[in-house]
Amino acid sequence: MIKHIVMWQIAGSSSEEKMKAMNVVKRAFESLNGKIPGMRMLEVGIDMSRVDYAFDVVLYSEFDSHDALIGYAEHPEHLRVKEQIGSVRTARHQVDYQTSV
Repeated sequence: MIKHIVMWQIAGSSSEEKMKAMNVVKRAFESLNGKIPGMRMLEVGIDMSRVDYAFDVVLYSEFDSHDALIGYAEHPEHLRVKEQIGSVRTARHQVDYQTSV
């Protein structure tokens, strides 16, 4: 199994605008559940700590295999979501790793 974790910083000129953008990211990625072959699960969380070094949004997902993760990266629905959120993210970090579970 492959675990795929992505964290974003989100733009916003006010806390309300930023929260609205974070919810757009959350809903956009959650819309992918059940649409990607080989994706076991996907969840999205909005940071509640508000510490200065925290990222705003995190995506946690699990895939059957590395090939399934590649399929996700190239899937038209995922590409649509990436385009949809492209203008609101200011930074992005990613980790992919294999587990034996």
